[in-house]
Amino acid sequence: MTLALSVDAQDLLFREARTANTFTDEPVDDEQVRAIYDLVKYAPTAMNQQPLRVVLVRSPEARARLVELMSPGNRAKTAAAPLVAILAADLDFHEELPKVFPHRPEARDMFSSDEARRARSAAFNATLQVGYFILGVRAAGLAAGPMAGYDADGVDKEFLDDAHTVLAVVNIGKPGRDAWFDRLPRLTYEEVVSTV
Repeated sequence: MTLALSVDAQDLLFREARTANTFTDEPVDDEQVRAIYDLVKYAPTAMNQQPLRVVLVRSPEARARLVELMSPGNRAKTAAAPLVAILAADLDFHEELPKVFPHRPEARDMFSSDEARRARSAAFNATLQVGYFILGVRAAGLAAGPMAGYDADGVDKEFLDDAHTVLAVVNIGKPGRDAWFDRLPRLTYEEVVSTV
């Protein structure tokens, strides 16, 4: 075996894991979400930026507002999922750099003077964290249904402030009946990897 992770863990996180489209009504509690975050927070980001912010949509009123902003094909599953998380990038992540990257005191100022650079870095690193978050959901024995089909401006306006921008909406829970579409093909090693 060339991987340190057990075959069962590999299957749980990758081979057998799929994007869920239906869920049971078993709730996802705050302790499960905390355990997911407390695992994935250790995954790497550039300069330890950690720009991901998570908004848990729990109240029926907030869920109804979010469902209206989803693309038609995503509305029913978002309405029915036990938990929905809005994953966003904090465009002011640099304010936390003195705390999370203390050995480079100048890092905050490097980003504070360049809004475009800050936005690119926030989007890139928070997107990495979205991937980690999905793997964390799988590690918790739950299924994730990440979606990009929504009115991004509407989600930002309705649920976030000016310093945050939505990257994904993720339904979370135990997979329900007929939760999976057929597995789609993957590119081979030879199609993806080259050596120079």
